[in-house]
Amino acid sequence: MTRLPARAGLGFKPQHFAAIRRDPNPPAFFEVHAENYMGAGGLPHAQLTALRADHAISVHGVGLSIGGDGPLDGAHLARLRALCDRYQPESFSEHLAWSSHGAEYLNDLLPLPYTPATLDRVCDHIDRVQEALGRPMLLENPATYLLFAASTLPETEFLARIAARTGCGLLLDVNNVFVSCTNHRADPRAYLADFPMQAVAEIHLGGHAAEDLPGGPLLIDSHGAAVADPVWTLYSEVIARIGPCATLVEWDNDLPDWPVLAAEAARADRILTGVHAHA
Repeated sequence: MTRLPARAGLGFKPQHFAAIRRDPNPPAFFEVHAENYMGAGGLPHAQLTALRADHAISVHGVGLSIGGDGPLDGAHLARLRALCDRYQPESFSEHLAWSSHGAEYLNDLLPLPYTPATLDRVCDHIDRVQEALGRPMLLENPATYLLFAASTLPETEFLARIAARTGCGLLLDVNNVFVSCTNHRADPRAYLADFPMQAVAEIHLGGHAAEDLPGGPLLIDSHGAAVADPVWTLYSEVIARIGPCATLVEWDNDLPDWPVLAAEAARADRILTGVHAHA
């Protein structure tokens, strides 16, 4: 499902390229966003080629609109296939979300109702992606800020059915679980207890922002801060349950210097290797 090492990785940012090359103990793998590398060449590809020579790579898509009402964009899918063929990443993942309507791309990851009809559509789209890429993909649980009255399936069951029908793996974003459950006044541990862990092939961690509203806190999946302590706690509990699993620390906005990012990956590695030592 994924060939990533069961260690900690980081998202690759071009401004950190020189620091990564100097680091004697870099993370076990790096993630790149697919849409940043769909051009033919230039500095982005030169850096990624050099990085790929020495490191495992995961490609994370943000533009396929897996949950969209219309058909997938064939041209986008072809560019994605070319990128995966070029770099042969150890993992490819996308989001349970939609981001386009007709010819309009909305540059966001938007939620969808969990119904049998939506399930059929998402499964059809994942089948097409996996066929087009010639490889299995991972599907990430979303961070959400509202619930649909039309939903008839819990999110965890929806994801379990997708994995069972399509054979895709799941990417468990623990920060997204914490964000969504806090926003919906639900228990993240109850959510994780119901999550189909047998399908999890990769984990994401990231930071979030918080706003205080009259009805309680609103968390935003900002990817612009360190991983919060409650998320680290949930992550440790997940790893204790399933064992070591490839873990990506996301930090995409308000980027710190490389040592700060490297320390986040090192903290995840300590959890992973600590569990491994007692497994």
